[in-house]
Amino acid sequence: MSPRLLFPHAPAAADALTFAQRAARVGDGALRLRADGGTLAMTASVLAPEQLLDETPTVLAMRFLPVDPELVCDLVVQAADLVPGDEDTWLRLPETGVTAAWAGIAPPRAGWEAAGEVDAATLASRAQWGIAAVAEAVPTDAGAEIVSAVRSRVWGAPDEALGGLPLGVAFAAFGLGFIGGEERAAVRGSGPWTRVSLSRGHVITRTTSRVGLTAVRTTGRTA
Repeated sequence: MSPRLLFPHAPAAADALTFAQRAARVGDGALRLRADGGTLAMTASVLAPEQLLDETPTVLAMRFLPVDPELVCDLVVQAADLVPGDEDTWLRLPETGVTAAWAGIAPPRAGWEAAGEVDAATLASRAQWGIAAVAEAVPTDAGAEIVSAVRSRVWGAPDEALGGLPLGVAFAAFGLGFIGGEERAAVRGSGPWTRVSLSRGHVITRTTSRVGLTAVRTTGRTA
């Protein structure tokens, strides 16, 4: 029997597949799957440092879904290799996993403090602005290194409309489908980490300095 993810109902399996398909188009395409106690945590990287001295912030997108209570796993796979199973309540896992440096950096599970709020509409508009900025800055027939450098520069820059958080936070929320209708996302911080939580998922970022978190705390509305 091939390795699989078994869900309690079909909508959860479809939701997981949709997240995986979106993750395959955003960032490096790797997907971390961590299951325990009936909950599956799916994590994708939208932005991450590529070298030791790279100051690009880490931006992760997380989605939590119910899964078979007996399933316990922690693995990283190519998001595109997660495919539907023979039944609508499970997904087929690839036979082999992959490595991703960002997957070994875990945000804290506790100690988060309220740091403000941000409108979902603001996240959407800033993401669309960034997408246009990347498209305009990338030369025709640009190589992978140039594209990566442009993405890092645009998405890694602190954005005033987001209280100083990296613009990539908006891109993650938009690109992974977390924005739907009017909503105010709660912003919380823990050390160098900041979490932006919407009803459909979370965006977590870690910066090399505390500038972004300080800006959110001083300009954001208290949650």
